[in-house]
Amino acid sequence: MLEKIIILDFGSQTTQLIGRRLRELNVYCEIVPYNKFPGISTEIKGVILSGSPFSVYDPTAFKADLTSIRGNIPVLGICYGAQFMAYAEGGKVEAAGSREYGRANLDAVSGDDELFKGINKGSQIWMSHGDSITKIPQNFKKVASTADVELAAYKIEGEKTWGVQFHPEVFHTLDGMLLLENFLNICGCKRDWSPASFIETTVKELKQQLGNDKVVLGLSGGVDSSVAAVLLNKAIGKNLTCIFVDHGLLRKDEFAKVMKDYEHLGLNVIGVNAKDYFYTNLKGVSEPEKKRKIIGAGFIDVFDKEAHKIKDVKWLAQGTIYPDIIESLSITGTVIKSHHNVGGLPDKMKLKLCEPLRLLFKDEVRRVGTELGMMSHLIKRHPFPGPGLAVRILGDITEEKVRILQEADDIFINGLREWNLYDKVWQAGVILLPVQSVGVMGDERTYENAVALRAVTSTDAMTADWAQLPYEFLAKMSNDIINKVKGVNRVVYDISSKPPATIEWE
Repeated sequence: MLEKIIILDFGSQTTQLIGRRLRELNVYCEIVPYNKFPGISTEIKGVILSGSPFSVYDPTAFKADLTSIRGNIPVLGICYGAQFMAYAEGGKVEAAGSREYGRANLDAVSGDDELFKGINKGSQIWMSHGDSITKIPQNFKKVASTADVELAAYKIEGEKTWGVQFHPEVFHTLDGMLLLENFLNICGCKRDWSPASFIETTVKELKQQLGNDKVVLGLSGGVDSSVAAVLLNKAIGKNLTCIFVDHGLLRKDEFAKVMKDYEHLGLNVIGVNAKDYFYTNLKGVSEPEKKRKIIGAGFIDVFDKEAHKIKDVKWLAQGTIYPDIIESLSITGTVIKSHHNVGGLPDKMKLKLCEPLRLLFKDEVRRVGTELGMMSHLIKRHPFPGPGLAVRILGDITEEKVRILQEADDIFINGLREWNLYDKVWQAGVILLPVQSVGVMGDERTYENAVALRAVTSTDAMTADWAQLPYEFLAKMSNDIINKVKGVNRVVYDISSKPPATIEWE
């Protein structure tokens, strides 16, 4: 039985980061909405309450019933989670005089507290809240404070329940991993979650789930669908058929290169050239979400047509991963962006859905792929959006714009490889801007396109920083793109981080 920690999500931007940290400590965890606790069971070892953008005294704030949880299994409330438990028991939570944001240091720590074992006075933590607990209920005991926050952490007496008003999950809390590790020890976790154990468990489950049924899977050339395919191939072999649709919006020569890679993996792959179909459907469409939906719907139609040529298919497999699910269905009901691999195909094809990677973060998918013996260049491929270059061409799509972007992108990506920068970057690409600018080439004035280079560093795509690439490299890329790509006379570099920007422009 797979032990797990449940993270109740109250809407914090760092909820997914809590999950990642627990996975790094070799413990499986699941993030569920604040009001969807699955109920006490032997495999659930503990519960963590996340932060939230709300104030606990706000009438619209998210509230959870913790009566079945507290006292039965260990609980850790982080920021809002800590404030919520104190407030619900009659404590006071008030707006701080000024927003408490940034680095702080523990001014005092209770020496005998299990959660703070090995964490000493002076340890750096990270605060991020506008409210503060000013009074705790009688059965609460203060266990840590800072110069500005008297009640930085507490324990509820008679329970294995703690609250901390700082964020142990962020890197700036230097002993944050130790605190989380202490909590896992309190929970009695065996900490045996690993890529090898995931493969062993998942292959066994896939064999039971699929039996001798036939499965189709849509390959994109990316890490997620490729790892899903190899994992399924390990479980069901010849009963898996993969379909790779070229919508004409892939990188330069990518279709041929990826098909060759799949041959080496021993996968049964059908390649489909559908460029004309997609270009026709996208003609004149500029709105980003409409472009995504057209490509998603077109992919469904092409895939469905090819899949029907295979007899007796009962399952559709997809390379959906955890951030896809989190970003597509937030607890507030807000769709950040649509993903055509999270819906549509199962409804259209009336097939049962198989998503072997749906609970993994991107870096975990890579580790699983490495454990499966996949080629390094496939595992280390940068993420690439499902709609492809359509969301890197701002405005309508034409074959000429695709050509320009493919050429510029090819120079940039190959340049990153040649300068040994590719593996230091999480994701990179070129964006074709809907802007023409004046330039001079030789003795002639030009009025041509501008492109933006985008490169970010990240661990899971939930947050990202712009990559500080060498000026010499950027100068070389600008010079090469302008000289070699007909139709471009200006190159700029995007220095926006996520948040507030996103990695892609659309």
